[in-house]
Amino acid sequence: MKLKRHTLLALTVLLLFLIPDGSYAQFRNPGIFKKPSASAKKTRRQLADENAELLRQIDSLKSDIEEYQNDKRLTDSLAADIMDMYEISGTRSAAGLNPEDYNAAVSDSLLTLWYLHNQVKNSREGEGLDMDMIHLTSDTPDKVYLQRLAAMNSFITLPFNETVRNYIILYSEKMPTKMSHILGLCQYYMPIFEEIFSKYDMPLELKYLAIIESALNPVAVSRAGAKGMWQFMYRTAALYGLRIDSFIDERLDPVKSADAAARYLRDSYSIFGDWNLAISSYNCGAGNVNKAIKRAGGKTDFWSIYEYLPRETRGYVPAFVGAMYAITYAKEYGLIPDRVPMPAHVDTFNIHKMLHFKQVNELVGVPMDDLHNLNPQYIADIIPSGSEGNILRIPYQYTGAFVEHEDSVYTYKEKEFFSPATITNIRENNSGGGGGGRIVYRVKKGDYLGRIASRYHVSINQIKRWNNLRGNNLSVGQRLYIYSGGSGPSSSSQARTQTARQAASGNSQESSSQSTAGQAAPAQRTYTVKSGDTLTSIAAKYPGVSVADIQRANGISGSRIRVGQKLKIPSK
Repeated sequence: MKLKRHTLLALTVLLLFLIPDGSYAQFRNPGIFKKPSASAKKTRRQLADENAELLRQIDSLKSDIEEYQNDKRLTDSLAADIMDMYEISGTRSAAGLNPEDYNAAVSDSLLTLWYLHNQVKNSREGEGLDMDMIHLTSDTPDKVYLQRLAAMNSFITLPFNETVRNYIILYSEKMPTKMSHILGLCQYYMPIFEEIFSKYDMPLELKYLAIIESALNPVAVSRAGAKGMWQFMYRTAALYGLRIDSFIDERLDPVKSADAAARYLRDSYSIFGDWNLAISSYNCGAGNVNKAIKRAGGKTDFWSIYEYLPRETRGYVPAFVGAMYAITYAKEYGLIPDRVPMPAHVDTFNIHKMLHFKQVNELVGVPMDDLHNLNPQYIADIIPSGSEGNILRIPYQYTGAFVEHEDSVYTYKEKEFFSPATITNIRENNSGGGGGGRIVYRVKKGDYLGRIASRYHVSINQIKRWNNLRGNNLSVGQRLYIYSGGSGPSSSSQARTQTARQAASGNSQESSSQSTAGQAAPAQRTYTVKSGDTLTSIAAKYPGVSVADIQRANGISGSRIRVGQKLKIPSK
């Protein structure tokens, strides 16, 4: 449902007409209030009936508004909220250094790398600029820009106009310190990304998206809850196989998150057939790109749908071109990469038993900073047990000591590090792994469920379920439990209720749109298309299943589906 401007205005007018005694001002012409005549007076019963009917309409409209706002945010959106291009913050100072602490004695190359991450994070160059309103100038003529863009011989079409010129100037001339830091980080990360995109036979230029997303900070956290160098939201990360639970968040692993980003972009390209549209969908979601295409009359090139895209997404492709240009022609602008030696050689161990970083630190001697830096995905300093094992990376100089103590390292202070209270606390605080665990929220004046759900990127139904709410009414000061990853505690009664609802609607074999990413797939993998569904929203209901998987299983080459259509959902 899409609410028009006049619907919202109608609701506002309706509310304004309420008066304290429960009656309503009467009017015959718009904007003109007239005092009712004696003959026009209504009985108390009539006024009460009208009052009840108008209140019902108000409640209905408020409910529609909340539903629309929540659906608009959640449906088909990778970002769920648009991430600011520069406003990022790390969960920790990975190297344990502040700028004033850094000196020539700090020679470890791994710490040097993480010092650069901090430099990029702390730099404020380029921030606070409204790129839609300002006009940046440069001594470089347009014909030179055009020649250089053509000489880059990019597989992805690189447009040029005033908007793109603005971003080219921003990246190449307006933030030299930040770009020098980013150039230094590129020397280490870009070969890794090139290998990943090459594996999927995709344009290598896509690696530059990580610059726009996080400035190459692997522990970046956006205000919207997106995490990692590739800024994945919880649901999309789970959809593309990144493990997120109380102990692990693989969004913080630069290699695994880059692999997931490559697969997402591959799926988007299979839908749109255009890399600029696929790049746009990485920012605002495939659903918003589809809507822009429809509003543009079916046109499928970026600049035709430009004005119909969300405001923040309009600058995403131009920023991509600007960053790519600045990296390519860095020398021409005097941008010199900061020195980033290759990180210290590391050895990798496959860990099958629960292991705490402090066990490795105290018994083997590996510094905690190194353990954090090399293994950022372990959010509680604990490597969980598992039959398939989990990776532990340590500097090579500690390999011998680890092998020597491997038999005893797991039992060292085991009761202290893995007490039931400690494990329970970790699981409660990181429930769902979705970016902060359980939040206790106190309702403020003016709050309603839709606003709170939008703020924490969950659904209204989830808040109701977590707090056993029967209706939408809230009271100031009321406590609400919110699980920011989208998956909170479940109970047998909740499971029975959900099953009963599905059975009543005839969709017992379909995954609920509010199912958590960690739930098991339905026994029968058939989905009936509903109004408003897209391939992306359907794939999101089945963890591990991508848009391309659904297309292959059903012989679909494009993105068009129809209401009532039966889709086969491949097992994963």
